[in-house]
Amino acid sequence: TGLWALHLTERHLGASVAAAIVAREKRIVERFREAGATSSTSARTSSEIGIHEGIAFRRLRHHEVIRDAGSRNFYLDEAVWLAVRRTRRRFLLAIFVVILIVALGAALGFMSTK
Repeated sequence: TGLWALHLTERHLGASVAAAIVAREKRIVERFREAGATSSTSARTSSEIGIHEGIAFRRLRHHEVIRDAGSRNFYLDEAVWLAVRRTRRRFLLAIFVVILIVALGAALGFMSTK
């Protein structure tokens, strides 16, 4: 039920809040890199890395960007992080293309009525 609640929360957040969470995710990823926690053998606790296990952390865990190596030690999976970022970019590009098509269609429709 926790992941379902997280999913519902994500769906109802405003764009500015969502952008703030994504920015926080980027800072968390950077903290893991700075701590050198990028493999199961170099995993650290969130307190050692200096991060709070809030929404951004839970989202990264849900997407398996941050992995649990056992004993509440976590590490960054760089390959998954890159895949998540690539997917987000594709999604935003698709939304932009749809908006552009709708805008062009509306403009052409408006012009054809004159």
